Amino acid sequence: MVSRPRALKHVQVREYVRSLVEGAEPGSPAPSERELVTRFGVARMTVRQAMDALVGEGLLERMPGKGTFVAHARRRPDRPVGFTEEMMRRGLQPESQTLLTRLEQAGPGVARALEITAGDSVFHWRRIRRADGAPVCVQDAFLNEVLLPGFLEKAMPTSLYGALTKRALQPTWAEDSITADLATETEAELLEVEPGTPVLRVARRARCHDVVVEVSRATYRADRFTMFVQVGHEE
Repeated sequence: MVSRPRALKHVQVREYVRSLVEGAEPGSPAPSERELVTRFGVARMTVRQAMDALVGEGLLERMPGKGTFVAHARRRPDRPVGFTEEMMRRGLQPESQTLLTRLEQAGPGVARALEITAGDSVFHWRRIRRADGAPVCVQDAFLNEVLLPGFLEKAMPTSLYGALTKRALQPTWAEDSITADLATETEAELLEVEPGTPVLRVARRARCHDVVVEVSRATYRADRFTMFVQVGHEE
């Protein structure tokens, strides 16, 4: 007799919570992370991964400072969001640490993605992005200087998308390319993991209508970030 492999721990937690909240009244409280950690004997990160999945599905919603509840309505994304807003949607406190800001000449790849000429001036902004104090990703963003005059002359914003919105350049469309890889020594040091740890590489090109406003490359810790992709929409 061949035994079936047991479901991953976060899947067990996710489906248990799903069985409790499906059909419940909107606004009903979901089990707390502490309760689930005790019940399943797993790490808080495992529970967080399970709850993130249900939040991403629109079944649950987090209210910072209050807890996690059955969602009032399934939300569907109507525009691209940056790291700051994404973490806040998940009930996490986003932070950024700037590692590099400089004006440089666009190489062929960046120029092609930004739809400018190689050698044109671009802003290069490199940051460590954290959630609740824990490193989640290292991100390099490239921005067309012509669209953002004086961008480096002021204090760097907490949210790039917030800064773009203030300049009427809020992204309306984005394309992400996602690949699995292993962390380099430099990335491992910044992300506080061992070299060779699995990571997700996300390359994004974002537009404000027909103008490319951001090209970025980010390396995420696979154990601290779940990527949700919605296909189609509800009728």
